[in-house]
Amino acid sequence: MPDLSRGAAPPRGSAPDPAPRTPAGLEERGSAPDPAPQTPAGLDGVPGRLRVARGVWVLPPVVVLGLVFLYPLGLVVQQSFSPENGGGAFDAYSSVFASQSFREALGTTVWLAVGATVGCLVLGFVLALIIAFVPFPGARAVAKFIDVFLSFPSFLITLALLFVYGTVGMANGLVTDLTGAAEGPFHFLTTPWGVLLAEITYFTPFVMRPLLAAFSQLDTAQLEVAAGLGARPTRIVRQVILPEALPALAAGGSLVLVMCLNEFGIVLFTGAKDVTTLPMLIYGKAVLESDYAAACVVAVVNIAISVGLFGLYRVVGKRAGA
Repeated sequence: MPDLSRGAAPPRGSAPDPAPRTPAGLEERGSAPDPAPQTPAGLDGVPGRLRVARGVWVLPPVVVLGLVFLYPLGLVVQQSFSPENGGGAFDAYSSVFASQSFREALGTTVWLAVGATVGCLVLGFVLALIIAFVPFPGARAVAKFIDVFLSFPSFLITLALLFVYGTVGMANGLVTDLTGAAEGPFHFLTTPWGVLLAEITYFTPFVMRPLLAAFSQLDTAQLEVAAGLGARPTRIVRQVILPEALPALAAGGSLVLVMCLNEFGIVLFTGAKDVTTLPMLIYGKAVLESDYAAACVVAVVNIAISVGLFGLYRVVGKRAGA
């Protein structure tokens, strides 16, 4: 009997067993699959813990912002739609919009803000040109002072103007001493032109700061080439410097426009009784007349205008790189 334990030949007609296949990715002989990555001991829940930690750190500023800013703002908006004396939701809006005082305050606010912005752009551009391109002793100190000036409160500038041009200021006192007149000729601070002068004086450095930053990045070789080709200084300013300064001018002008729309201290300290802006109207309605619904309506309008212009300022500032 044949021994089948020693590799006997397969029966006739049977197919040989197929060669064993190597699993995909293991073509090389003797290779083994990479072991699955193991998470170190004690770090199994790190991603979840990080998310929880971030939520814990974000929660306090969100709560503070909501309590300090969003909640009072929500109360103002709610009060404008639900006046205490009853009536419809939009009765306060229709009453305020129909009033002559609101239309006059809105017009005064807009023209003062636009006028101050134009004045700041012109004066700021000229002063920034002088500081950046006209060498004189102390130019760097003046540029540093502009940075400090930005931290001053607005009423300090108005108070300084009152000392100079007020009814009993130095200018009127000098005229009365020289002429013997009962009063001096300078009384414009209590008019819209006085408010305009004070706003231009205070907000001009807010235009100069981005301009000086833009001028510091200007390639002086362009100015030298233009001067070497015989271009006059006015042409160099118009064709070389001004195009480079337009983004900074737009950013600074947008910021000044937003700030002038909400300016309260300058109008109050000048004592201009005939100048009523939207912030002054809010103050009068809320404090003097105790008409909180009307004050909230005017505040909502002022906020809407300011937020819209601030959005414009952010867009312009982002394009300008400011």
